[in-house]
Amino acid sequence: MANPVAVVSPHFLAPHPVDLTIVRKLLSLSDGNFAVTDANGNVMFKVKGKHLSLRDRRVLLDAAGNPILSFQKKLLGVHNRWVVFRGDSSDAKDIIFTAKQSSLIQFKTSLDVFLGFKEKENVCDYKVKGSWFDRSCTIYAGETTTIVAQMHKKHTVQSIALGKDTFYVTVYPNVDYAFIVALVVILHEINEEKNDTD
Repeated sequence: MANPVAVVSPHFLAPHPVDLTIVRKLLSLSDGNFAVTDANGNVMFKVKGKHLSLRDRRVLLDAAGNPILSFQKKLLGVHNRWVVFRGDSSDAKDIIFTAKQSSLIQFKTSLDVFLGFKEKENVCDYKVKGSWFDRSCTIYAGETTTIVAQMHKKHTVQSIALGKDTFYVTVYPNVDYAFIVALVVILHEINEEKNDTD
């Protein structure tokens, strides 16, 4: 991206590509559902679920355990929609972005992302396309061909044996990597639900 876009914070922008590894722990109640590390294995983020709340909520924490974003699933309408708030908020004024499935019948993964709180959602700010099953999804800036991040898979015998699901994501320069991590977690949640209902 020529123009840096800080969706969450300028703190999460880098002038070079950022390679992230997102590991979902299948059996984890204590330390969160996901751990996000950089290329050197340093923990950058964790995602915790709040299953005891009335609505499905997830919280993205930084390495020090501070809440950066809260995700909440909206049960309105037929489309799967997630609303993302700043910090641990659930107040409409703190909405950073919303993400919804582009269509109900989905053989391919497609997600529309809208920044801020919009009454009318005509044109999306970001779009995710690809195949979740193959773990190959690409995130674009709006309806353009400009790529901001790509997700790819590496299945190892070790990761499967350890009960972990691993995603590899390359975030392009000057793109907010906390925002990209949030999108991958939302994609995962939507697809988990789909599998539960199949």
